[in-house]
Amino acid sequence: MFTKILIANRGEIACRVAATARRLGIKTVAVYSEADAQARHVAACDEAILIGPAAARDSYLRADRILAAARASGAQAIHPGYGFLSENDAFAEACAAAGIVFIGPPASAIRAMGSKSAAKTLMEKAGVPLVPGYHGADQDGALLRRAADAIGYPVLIKASAGGGGKGMRIVETSGEFDAALASCQREAINSFGDDSVLVEKYLTRPRHIEIQVFADSHGECVYLFERDCSVQRRHQKVLEEAPAPGMSHERRRAMGEAAVAAARAVGYVGAGTVEFIANQDGSFYFMEMNTRLQVEHPVTEMITGTDLVEWQLRVACGEPLPCRQQDLSMSGHAIEARVYAENPDKGFLPAIGTLHYFCQPPALEFCTPARPLTAAAVAAEAAVATRPVVRIDSGVAQGDAISPYYDPMIAKLIVWAPTRDQACVAMVAALAQVEIAGLATNVAFLKRLVGSAPFRAADLDTGLIERHRDALLPAPCPASRHALALAAASILAAELRQAVGNSDPWADVGGWRMNSRLTRTLRFDDEVGARAASIAYSGDHWTFTLDGKSDDMLLVAAEGQRLALRLGHETVHGNAVRVGEMVHVFVDGEHAQLHWQDPMAHAGELEEEGGRLTAPMPGKIVALLVEQGASVQKGAPLLIMEAMKMEHTICAPHDGVVAELMYAVGDQVADGAQLIVFALGATPAAA
Repeated sequence: MFTKILIANRGEIACRVAATARRLGIKTVAVYSEADAQARHVAACDEAILIGPAAARDSYLRADRILAAARASGAQAIHPGYGFLSENDAFAEACAAAGIVFIGPPASAIRAMGSKSAAKTLMEKAGVPLVPGYHGADQDGALLRRAADAIGYPVLIKASAGGGGKGMRIVETSGEFDAALASCQREAINSFGDDSVLVEKYLTRPRHIEIQVFADSHGECVYLFERDCSVQRRHQKVLEEAPAPGMSHERRRAMGEAAVAAARAVGYVGAGTVEFIANQDGSFYFMEMNTRLQVEHPVTEMITGTDLVEWQLRVACGEPLPCRQQDLSMSGHAIEARVYAENPDKGFLPAIGTLHYFCQPPALEFCTPARPLTAAAVAAEAAVATRPVVRIDSGVAQGDAISPYYDPMIAKLIVWAPTRDQACVAMVAALAQVEIAGLATNVAFLKRLVGSAPFRAADLDTGLIERHRDALLPAPCPASRHALALAAASILAAELRQAVGNSDPWADVGGWRMNSRLTRTLRFDDEVGARAASIAYSGDHWTFTLDGKSDDMLLVAAEGQRLALRLGHETVHGNAVRVGEMVHVFVDGEHAQLHWQDPMAHAGELEEEGGRLTAPMPGKIVALLVEQGASVQKGAPLLIMEAMKMEHTICAPHDGVVAELMYAVGDQVADGAQLIVFALGATPAAA
């Protein structure tokens, strides 16, 4: 076994590898960028080495710096995690040339599967079923459009070197093809350095099912059953579960054997995932092979009682697989939800900011030293606790920042239960206990999604979110009475704390008045509009009035953000977190964001921004679609910016004229930067 390894990644996977290595007695070396100096994965390892500035291309993607760090630290092997250099065949070859073990497949296998087009040709020879499409080397646009016309619409344009939902476009008609191809190629070259694409028939209502495979250097290869990853937005996975609902034993074995055949065809060693697109009728087709560990691997671990990272380390050392196919079995059902810093109401746009408050449900956190996780141990814990088991994999903690440089994942929330129904209920309950303040997240969306009728009924396909968009992304509701009462109580409690020990009579906050009773109004803004709560003081309690209804309100307990109130005949428990002028209230499983209109604070008015179009986040301008002075209609695309390796199109909010373009193609822009001066209802000036 290795004595020291370097982890060439960041976030929760680096923490996870460090935890498993520690349990095996292996020392670990972290690498980090300037943005990650205080990151959790740095603290999780025995040593840490700075490798460059924040941008991934100048740090985590610098193979030379990572290899130099490995040599300087004396590491015998490099674990690439997932992402960055994990599927880079040149990096795997460079490790071998340096006499350092690459904990992953051979470079030849990465190369064979790295091109989706070449991989499909190889799979066709191996007898693995393929989706009808064009996978050729000729990338002439007219030829690609003719191929799409011949296949029949809708088609999917996909970056040949792509992954993670990037460089993919669905095209409904021949007239849309050229624009979609150009956009896909731009995103592909920016994300992967390769703009070659393939064109395939786009299946309606397909399921995305993937098989976890594992091979050793002694010729043994097994599959650890399947994961259903059908629930996606923007071609990126949102929920994953294992086993796949409705999977028959015969179909599971057929897909597993096809996946093993795919792995054997390229001389695979290590952990890999073979992804299939599956029709509702049971037929399935090879999509691609990810030659690395996947983000969703925990659900496989939870149902099989395995530690796939430990398997990676042992196989990389030359050990045989710990078991054969006939020894593998499944127990129960596991679901994983990806908690992201993103705004579902704004097209799942990534968010950046600080985790001012991050509360998680009680869980088995696999990123810290813990007892071995086996199927038997999971089942035993569930029986003893009379509830399902919750697991959290996270690379961040309260106080950390989500930056624009890397993937905005906050945590992976995983639940295991004896049945799928129990796992769904457990996931909704666990999500209700995830409380985050400081930036936008998808937590509320995930809770609605897991609790939705189609997901509970396992009516799964890759279009589920879009098809049920109205139900999953409803219009905002006004904050509840409980939320507003807790927000008011948090302000009153803060005033009481500040007054403790102050003998100045003018600093008294008890509300005493001679022959009268102090009544004040606390004004809040939520997503729906302004709300006003009246607070009447009466000794050690208050009368809370909202929307014409009054209740006695008594602060029972206040410990940090945790509050307990007696409101009329009810006892209300919740957390109220103050972040600047915002009060984040977590109560009854909901998150209310309230802006307190503090009359003592500076009262700046929000300027109407009707003539401004601003950047929704930091990024780069990749295309200008209009010229200065152009008249455009509402919804017309004006420019395209790239942020976090995804393209975002900025459109005209109204009919009007592009008065001024503030940036050129290639310019970097900051969050909130004015991109375009837009004149409403104007006409171009005469020449």
